[in-house]
Amino acid sequence: MSAEKIMILGVNHKTAPVDIRERLAFSNDPGTPYREIAVIPGCEEFSFLSTCNRVEVLFVSSTPQETERKVRDFLFNKSMSYDEAGKYVYLHQGEAAIQHLFRVGASLDSMIVGEPQILGQLKQAYRDATEQNCTGMILNRLMHKAFSVAKRIRTETEIGSSAVSISYAAVELAKKIFGNLKNKRAMLVGAGEMAELAAQHLMNQGIAEVIVANRTFERAVNLARCFNGKAVSLEELIPQLEQVDIMISSTGSPDIILQSS
Repeated sequence: MSAEKIMILGVNHKTAPVDIRERLAFSNDPGTPYREIAVIPGCEEFSFLSTCNRVEVLFVSSTPQETERKVRDFLFNKSMSYDEAGKYVYLHQGEAAIQHLFRVGASLDSMIVGEPQILGQLKQAYRDATEQNCTGMILNRLMHKAFSVAKRIRTETEIGSSAVSISYAAVELAKKIFGNLKNKRAMLVGAGEMAELAAQHLMNQGIAEVIVANRTFERAVNLARCFNGKAVSLEELIPQLEQVDIMISSTGSPDIILQSS
């Protein structure tokens, strides 16, 4: 089997701003990628990875160039031309695609090198793809090899010795300021993956209450419920600030959401 059949098409924090990446998240219906990509002519196997920092389709095709065009059209949902989308995407084929997958799994391509979340996200993407019958012999072998490589790198090197997620770093900064976070109240602005990770770290430190503010109130409610917290709208941001000790912001807004008066 020629490795040239293997391709990765995607965008990440290095190639596309948040507003572009958010268009590709498919958060309203996570089953959409599996239904739509599965019927693309020439796409024999695939997996779909979507995080706050990257969206990637790993696929196998005997007609890679033709399939890649269809996959790119699907990702951008015809919201921009093929050439315009090319400003934001990266495309790897053959050995380059395999190397990229290994780098992603080992956290060498992460915003913070060595952070552990990406390997779990990659494994979940693979589980989702297998449950949808979207993988076959090639991707099954490739993905398991990627997991093995990532484990070996983490075991035999010190890549994770000082690596933290951005959320973890924010909570550690709060600890340095306050010493102890017990009986403190925190507000999370945003309700995405980074906010969820921050909430988990805050709860681990014994935070008294978590308040979630988000432009989409429903998402704020869903996240707050997971941590027995409170949801508020962005319009309530200023009044709520008077009630909290810590604020961690992780929104996708291109604009400043809090300014001094």
